[in-house]
Amino acid sequence: MKSRFTQIVNIAIISLYLIFLAGAIVRMTGSGMGCPDWPKCFGYYIPPTSEDAITWKPNTEYHKGLIIIKEEALFVAEKDIKTGDEFNPKNWSAYTKHDYAVFNTFNTWTEYINRLVSVLAGFVFLFLIYASTKFWRENKSITLLSFGAFFLMLFEAWLGKTVVDSNLTPAIITVHMVVGLIIIGLLLRLKFIISEKKKIYKYDSLFNKLLIISVIFSLIQIAMGTQVRQFIDEQVKLYGFENKNHSLMNPSFKFYFHRSFTIAIVLVNFGLFYINQVKNLGYKLVNWIILLIFLETITGILMYYAEIPIGTQAIHLLAGAFLFGLQFYLWQQSRRVG
Repeated sequence: MKSRFTQIVNIAIISLYLIFLAGAIVRMTGSGMGCPDWPKCFGYYIPPTSEDAITWKPNTEYHKGLIIIKEEALFVAEKDIKTGDEFNPKNWSAYTKHDYAVFNTFNTWTEYINRLVSVLAGFVFLFLIYASTKFWRENKSITLLSFGAFFLMLFEAWLGKTVVDSNLTPAIITVHMVVGLIIIGLLLRLKFIISEKKKIYKYDSLFNKLLIISVIFSLIQIAMGTQVRQFIDEQVKLYGFENKNHSLMNPSFKFYFHRSFTIAIVLVNFGLFYINQVKNLGYKLVNWIILLIFLETITGILMYYAEIPIGTQAIHLLAGAFLFGLQFYLWQQSRRVG
């Protein structure tokens, strides 16, 4: 297990980025409330495939905890029951966490797959903490970082439940995203310790300081991006998901800040590219960072001017998460004094 720790860390990183991707697809498709409850979905471990399966019917058996739709409202079975010819409200309690009572097969299964990806990632993190205990005597930081990442994953799971229970409260979604990036940082720190502990990189004070600024800027931009997405979600609720061309009508100050802040991010990161070239520092990750900056800018422009083409939001979010990861990893490399 100890000899395969690097592979486990890499798989954990990949699994976390898959969660980012799945979450982006959920938001892109408006599937956030595809399952009204958590961790089950309409009371099922495997969600239904049609509205008929959760519509109240006479002379039908229902298990405790199952959710049904009746007269455009959600109800939860209080116990194992078999219905009679008429609906008996004594056997049911109204689902009051939110008033969302719509079933859409695609949205439900999109949200369910998002949760499934998170569960599978959880098992990867269990392997991670088990393997990390083998390093306790050799390097305690490896074990502590692994357990820190695991407990933050548990916190993320709780936040996921809170997001659903709160009917997609924007502030909680932002915290959910930022905590995910912190976990990425912990995993990348682990990766650096175990795979590059003997490598020496050139050190440049200005380059290192600009990298710190770039990491902070990326965190701010991603957090602000979730707030912009909140505005879009509110517009979608007003006009309907099919009328997403209205989603950026009369945008708020947060949108203009998010868009204009891109200029600062471009300048800082191109400054890194310039210093790396002029001083021949040899950091190859800088080129990938510039590519991701370009991808972020293009997808941002397309979302605003082309009415959010399918896939652009997922690419935009994932590119931002990758950008943060590369910047953070490069910062670790740049701290090595050669």
